[in-house]
Amino acid sequence: MSNIRAEMPVLIRHEGDWVGTYTLIDTAGKILDKYESHLTCQFPENAPHAYYQINRYKWADGKREEYEFPGMYSDKSLLFDTNRIQGRAWEADNSTVILHFSYKGMPEMSLYEMILISPCNNYRARTWHWLKNHQIFQRTLIQEERLR
Repeated sequence: MSNIRAEMPVLIRHEGDWVGTYTLIDTAGKILDKYESHLTCQFPENAPHAYYQINRYKWADGKREEYEFPGMYSDKSLLFDTNRIQGRAWEADNSTVILHFSYKGMPEMSLYEMILISPCNNYRARTWHWLKNHQIFQRTLIQEERLR
């Protein structure tokens, strides 16, 4: 049995469904892409993974993508090792989770994500800092609201 609920209380506050907008910008602030999102964050009981996230994206032109991210819990960290990414999330303070991950198909790239949840638990602000060969080249700005 995982201790994730007791040892990662900020992460637990993210449980549920979130809708929002992703805006990808370059280092000068130019918008490169913008799309809608619907994320589901789950902490399944008696399952092989302590955490399970489903990301659904939708663009104005009708394009859609969906990804699943099972996570393992260990020593106050959430660990991801899927066919797409490898990474680790941890709590920084009473409202912030930090996630560092890399894409397995692009070893020169990595991302740092800061996830800030509001005191009422109904809003999230997230930023991704994209690094290529240790140099920032773009950011993703994410604004979300709890659906349920």
